Amino acid sequence: MKVHLEKRFHYLFTGESFAVIMFIFLSFLLNKVYPSLKLYSLYSFWCSFFLLEFLLVQGSMYWYSKWNRLRKENISVTPVQIVQRLEKLKRWNIWLIIIIPVSFFIDFFTYYPSLPSGGLSIAGFIYIFAILEYINYFHIQLSYDNPADIRYLLKHKRLKQACLSKDFERIK
Repeated sequence: MKVHLEKRFHYLFTGESFAVIMFIFLSFLLNKVYPSLKLYSLYSFWCSFFLLEFLLVQGSMYWYSKWNRLRKENISVTPVQIVQRLEKLKRWNIWLIIIIPVSFFIDFFTYYPSLPSGGLSIAGFIYIFAILEYINYFHIQLSYDNPADIRYLLKHKRLKQACLSKDFERIK
């Protein structure tokens, strides 16, 4: 059981860390190959991209702390100080989610009537993806990528509570 959990936590934290780096590379490549999207000149892109990267770093930090503690102390419970830090960051995430639509309005008024609709669409997709990541980390598990998760879904016919959400309840 410990070996399985250790592998799972390692997979999750390395996957999140890889995504942070890969998304930076992909955004650079997309901006270079399709300059007409004007991605790097859109406030909405930068704000949405920052939120997504910020969330991925938090997820990576969370899974790393679980993996590291399991590996060193043989305990899979997240350290309280990590949970408390993530609870504070949760408030920042909510504020970012609330204020980012302002950046879309700024871009709309800056570029109207010749809107870079492709770039705004990509920024909107990133924003929605970031919101889904936020929900997946802090509220309800949206990612079901292994047989155990699929079995749970089929058996209970509902989505699981996110691990971090359970940790928040644990420390209250």
